Amino acid sequence: MALRTPLLGLLLLLLAGCAGHSTASTKRSIRALLITGGCCHNYALQTFALTNAVARHARVEWTVISDGGSGTRAEIALYNEPNWAKGFDVVVHNECFADTQSPDYIRRITQVHEAGVPAVAIHCAMHTYRAASIDEWRKFLGVTSRRHDHQSRYPVKKVAPEHPILKGMPEDWVSPKDELYVIEKMWPGATPLATSVSEADGKSYPVAWVNGFGKARVFGTTFGHSDATFQDPVFLEMLSRGFLWAVGSDSLVDRH
Repeated sequence: MALRTPLLGLLLLLLAGCAGHSTASTKRSIRALLITGGCCHNYALQTFALTNAVARHARVEWTVISDGGSGTRAEIALYNEPNWAKGFDVVVHNECFADTQSPDYIRRITQVHEAGVPAVAIHCAMHTYRAASIDEWRKFLGVTSRRHDHQSRYPVKKVAPEHPILKGMPEDWVSPKDELYVIEKMWPGATPLATSVSEADGKSYPVAWVNGFGKARVFGTTFGHSDATFQDPVFLEMLSRGFLWAVGSDSLVDRH
């Protein structure tokens, strides 16, 4: 794992690197870029949990960019680089910058994905750039959301039980205490995989889905707020399988 941040620290580098060596494969490693940072979450723990969970399935070389501070408005320097995702097989978006609005900045991100770079979007990525006037980020995600319900433990219903991302997921899974995002719209190309019911309005909202954006596959989940969620084996398995699906499962080694 390569880290371009002092915030996650040497310990995270060593632990996640060791986890990556637990997988044996004759295929080359998947090259994954994780963008993380912003307000409201324990990104060091989330990074550690995610990288170790995926390591159970495939060998991955991670580059982690933790940038932008802990506020709601920032522009990550990497996105200003030409071909910022060149050399990566997948980008994981786990950033949280609701008040960043620049259309040019947002398009520098989405155009790369539309051209074919797969993605995984976690939790607050759905509220990132929510103040923007353009819809490109929402089309990329496959959903529009601007608010969430209170934290609770939400029963999860599989609406696409045969999809490989939900393979082995229990029928009676209840999330750890987490936020339920209110999904205002699903964009064309997005398909819900699992839903939960709001305790506030009684409506059912997607909590996991897949999206086709240009030439790219995108997996998204609105869960991922709490430390407990990133310690939950069912959530981590779903997240790992979403990662594998986005990359293309034919290129991966599944150890199960």
